[in-house]
Amino acid sequence: MPKASTWRSRALVLLGLGICIALYASFGAAGRASIADAQETVAQETVRSDEPTLPDSPFAYANPDLPNHFNAPPIRNANNTPQNNPITDAGATLGRVLFYDGKLSANDTIACASCHIQANGFSDNRKLSVGFEGGLTGRSSMGLSNARYYNRGAFFWDERATTLEHQVLMPIQDGVEMGMELAALETKLAGTSYYPALFAAAYGSEEVTSERVSLALAQFVRSLVSGGSKYDAGVGTNFANFTPQEAQGRNIFNSPPANCNVCHRTDIQILDRPRNNGLDATTVDAGVGGITGNTADDAVFKSPSLRNVELRAPYMHDGRFATLEEVVSFYNNGVQNHPNLDQALRGRNGAPRRLNLNAEEQAALVAFLKTLTDTGFVADPKFSDPFAASTEPENTPTPTASATATASVTATASATATHTPTATGTSTATATATSTPTASATPTATGTPTGTATATVTPSPVATDVAAKTEYRLMLPMVGR
Repeated sequence: MPKASTWRSRALVLLGLGICIALYASFGAAGRASIADAQETVAQETVRSDEPTLPDSPFAYANPDLPNHFNAPPIRNANNTPQNNPITDAGATLGRVLFYDGKLSANDTIACASCHIQANGFSDNRKLSVGFEGGLTGRSSMGLSNARYYNRGAFFWDERATTLEHQVLMPIQDGVEMGMELAALETKLAGTSYYPALFAAAYGSEEVTSERVSLALAQFVRSLVSGGSKYDAGVGTNFANFTPQEAQGRNIFNSPPANCNVCHRTDIQILDRPRNNGLDATTVDAGVGGITGNTADDAVFKSPSLRNVELRAPYMHDGRFATLEEVVSFYNNGVQNHPNLDQALRGRNGAPRRLNLNAEEQAALVAFLKTLTDTGFVADPKFSDPFAASTEPENTPTPTASATATASVTATASATATHTPTATGTSTATATATSTPTASATPTATGTPTGTATATVTPSPVATDVAAKTEYRLMLPMVGR
């Protein structure tokens, strides 16, 4: 049975709900909108299942419906999918489960999705990601949108993994990130109730091997193709769907003096090779040079596609910029004269270029970058967490105790709807919240013209425990550092 302190905490939550209901009755439409937002937040709370929930028929990973420009040579030729690991529906399904499964870490707390979050374009919203024992990664987590389109085929900011298949196993074995030995991983996964069937569907037998783990994870990551942005919709219409500000930003992106497209190429804005973009005048992080040992590669980094860049803050390999506005400001007048600064960022005199864009032009460039956001991609079920389970109240265990709280608020009542005061004026609204955490999560309120409202609140345990929930993203292979 929960401790008394737990019930006191829940009583405080109910107290807040009681006040909200009194405000609901008093403040009219604005109050109702706020309450609705809060209810929506609670409704979206999820818990995680011990086993994945998958559709009866697999999602279409192998042959996605993509815009025509993805088949044009500049993009098609950048595809790094190897002949020995084409994407299959069953293989990517297995990869999706692996991607979201905390069992890939030594203490079952970290998965790929911990640091590559769908809502953030499969990047992390932290400067540095958190490992299985609370340690921090050396660099920011790279966004994975359109990761398959980079014909050099190398991964991580410093390109230390020559292929994606090589890369996906490295975080699993990393002492900070996941701390797992591959032999132990094979044994752990083989002992689950769900992996044998998934491996059999993908590879014809239930055998669990680290090679198969690698192949399946790589298939899922390559399936993360984003082609539903406003920009993508505009390619075939000469961007007639753009606002004047977005069109101005696109022109700046593709023209002197900015010429952003020299590095961020094609209609999915991908790099052709790693580059130094002048973040620092001296080498702070060796980047590719730390792998090759060549000083000409010092502070040179790979960069991901700009697709969904709006969602991927903070920016750069070290997360130093918090907003797109800061990024644009840096390129406008902050590029540093590192010895390896890319020639595309040097002026005719060899010094770092200064774009000298005014405030309006900088805002236009940011507006253009936001047209690269693909809202369908970041909500697509086939890329989502298969372990997430809905917390509908009827499926949630209910406590047997109850708590009662009362509160008084003073409000101005101006409403004409049923169950709200019908008079206009200043009144004292008294709300009594009685909690019986065994019924539905929908509060009901009744009011009289005197401004007295009595509310019966029956929140689900999910609502009362929101404050105590821990985001799984903190405890969930970190792909791309």
